[in-house]
Amino acid sequence: MPAIVDFEVLRHVMPQTRAVKAGDVIFKAGEPGSEFFIIQEGTVSVRLGNRSIETLGRGEIFGEMALVDAKPRSATIVAETDGVLVPISEKQFVLMVREAPYFALSVMRVLAQRLRAANAALGGG
Repeated sequence: MPAIVDFEVLRHVMPQTRAVKAGDVIFKAGEPGSEFFIIQEGTVSVRLGNRSIETLGRGEIFGEMALVDAKPRSATIVAETDGVLVPISEKQFVLMVREAPYFALSVMRVLAQRLRAANAALGGG
């Protein structure tokens, strides 16, 4: 079960939202990244090359790796439906962690789940 973000955590530091249309490319693999995103409405597809490897929906996050390790994006993200995203910068992330420390644990759980899924896909179970 994916870790879901509680939008109440965002109330005190609510950044601006970003509307997306179905088919919009939110970012491409290899691009630099300075923020991650929480899906407030809609769904997005995580793509490696021409292959969709996962669909994410309301309350799920993506793009967190680039914020954590300051490396280029590892996948391309495309809006599957019209939706609303909440971009989170490093400064906002730090503030959110200070206000609600369990938020950091939620992000770490997402990273751990995705690492386990990648290991399983490679036969490392």
